[in-house]
Amino acid sequence: MIEKIRSLSEKYFKNAVETRRHLHSHPELSFQEKETSDYIFKELNSIGINVKRIANTGIIAEINGKEKGKVIALRADIDALPINEDNDVSYKSVQENVMHACGHDVHTASLLTVAKILNQLKEEFTGTIKLIFQPAEEKIPGGAQQIIEEGGLKNPDVDIIFGQHVDPDLETGTVGFKANEYMASSDEFYISVFGKGGHAAMPWKLIDPVVISAQLITSLQTIISRNTNVNSPSVLSFGKITSLNGAVNIIPNEVKIEGIFRTFNEEWRKEAHKLIISLCENIVKGMGAKAKIKIIQGYPVLINDEEQTKKSVIYAQEYLGKKNVIMLERRMTAEDFAYYSLKKTAVYYRLGTANKSKGIDSPLHSSTFNVDEDSLKTSIGLMTYLALKSL
Repeated sequence: MIEKIRSLSEKYFKNAVETRRHLHSHPELSFQEKETSDYIFKELNSIGINVKRIANTGIIAEINGKEKGKVIALRADIDALPINEDNDVSYKSVQENVMHACGHDVHTASLLTVAKILNQLKEEFTGTIKLIFQPAEEKIPGGAQQIIEEGGLKNPDVDIIFGQHVDPDLETGTVGFKANEYMASSDEFYISVFGKGGHAAMPWKLIDPVVISAQLITSLQTIISRNTNVNSPSVLSFGKITSLNGAVNIIPNEVKIEGIFRTFNEEWRKEAHKLIISLCENIVKGMGAKAKIKIIQGYPVLINDEEQTKKSVIYAQEYLGKKNVIMLERRMTAEDFAYYSLKKTAVYYRLGTANKSKGIDSPLHSSTFNVDEDSLKTSIGLMTYLALKSL
């Protein structure tokens, strides 16, 4: 079976690259993936796979084996990011300020190709493969919840779900796994500090929201340094500070602060939200100003099933060789695949896409992100093998 999958992966490799480049050239933002969805629908329909729409721009498809059996779901996310691409390549994004800077073009092209291979092999396995092309992974509330709410994991009921993500920290030809807690929860917070603006040369007549915001930013870090248990890693970061109507000689009336909070402990997550709100309100009040705090709860902690992950590591070693299967650490990035992991036996793993000899190692979410397309061979073959072995 391994040699047959490798042969088919080689056969469809060129097509997979073409698909990936088409998708890369035509990225669409979260919840707006209309053309991408139509492309996926057409590709699957053309090879006789049963396809239906879900979650507006999502696609669900099924490949049935020779008899009923287990149901294995394979998920790919299809949305892009609001980034203007700086790569000088023939397949550069044609959409200004929209780019596949997180590798979802690779995920989608891989799953479309896996579908072709599994469809060709359907008389050789028992069970059902469910293909999930999910919209809006990049934007809270994400598309996974909507897929679940609309019955994407039912009829037939999914037993195991797999997802993969490109990783520019791993070399092409390698993959990485981590059992149990793998990716952090993700929350966004938005703070508005309201003071009394005026001439910067006479601050004693004013209530300076800039200084108060600076105090807030420093003080909020104590939530991490003095309240977080060392066994529950957490991150609190500020990404945007806006001084509305301020200038070199003008103290503004309002300052806006935006940031994220990440952790691996759901109970501590709730407690941290209370601490953020309490600290903001008390500091701002003590300095004579007012504050408005909004916390948007994002994705939960992504938990890989321990037993299925161990099995998947063995399968990956069988297919790729032991030296090409790497054990990963927890990471503070977040993923709405976590919602699937709350409902079903789930395994989410990393696909190496870097090739330093070719100069391909830009980080995710950067304007120069790209992948070594040889990684598609690994992606296609391994996902096919994981699905069949799990059946």
